[in-house]
Amino acid sequence: MSLRLLRLYPAQFRRDFGDEIAEAYREATEDAGPLARLREGCDIAAHALRLRLRVGSAHRGGRLLAAAAPFALAAMGARAAFLLASTLNRAYVTGRPDFEGPIGHTLVACDLLTLLGAVLALGGRYALGARSAFAGVAGTSACLLAVSLPGALDMPLEHAAYLLPPLLIAALPLLCPADLRPPRRIGSAAGLVALLIWAPLSVAVLALLDADGIGMVPLWRFAVPVLAVLVLAGLPALSGVRTAGGFALAAAPFLVLGHFSGVVGEANAVPCLVLLAATGLAVRLWRRRNSGTAGHA
Repeated sequence: MSLRLLRLYPAQFRRDFGDEIAEAYREATEDAGPLARLREGCDIAAHALRLRLRVGSAHRGGRLLAAAAPFALAAMGARAAFLLASTLNRAYVTGRPDFEGPIGHTLVACDLLTLLGAVLALGGRYALGARSAFAGVAGTSACLLAVSLPGALDMPLEHAAYLLPPLLIAALPLLCPADLRPPRRIGSAAGLVALLIWAPLSVAVLALLDADGIGMVPLWRFAVPVLAVLVLAGLPALSGVRTAGGFALAAAPFLVLGHFSGVVGEANAVPCLVLLAATGLAVRLWRRRNSGTAGHA
């Protein structure tokens, strides 16, 4: 094992567990190919980063990350579904697809990868799904950066900042401690395959459904995927939201990605915040009622 990887760990942890980590790495990568070695190295780097940032499973930050991770994945999936549905909708209505050319096709492919990765992570293959979703978001940001390079010097700062928040949200699930990751929702491979087929088909239906009516309203087209991914995340994700701060942390990815997708703006920010506040209050009352019922029992 490379000493550079071990140096990523805090000094005390390295002294206490360095030999064990090196031995585990050696066993995991023995006779393994370059891809497996890269994956193990990335896992070690992520573990070391969590310890240095104090977001391991034993730290409060790690528990907050674990509570926020399903919602970050859900927000990424909803945003990708919204972008794909909007692209297909415009192509259907106008008869002229706006994703022609290498960059356009790559953007569509990255959005599809993000959607499938988020669905896969929420469905049960967390590590692979989270990495795929991050790769999709990173690819989208790279494409947008490539498009903007000719005028990068004249680009307003707020436009440049557009690339950063999605990447940060996509990185959150990768930092989630392994022992606090969401439980597997779908156990069988056939169920996961069906889910991965259902997701893009649902996006296509959303894009084509009532193309000249309510489906043209961006907020509606964003809200439907949000509800779908929250259902997929299920009660295990909602059970991690125990405080007002936790609820704000869970809602933040949806608001941020909704804003950077052009869905949440000045015209509807207040209704969205009111809806979130009402939802948070409902969750709080529901929890209080359940805890009271459990106490009487």
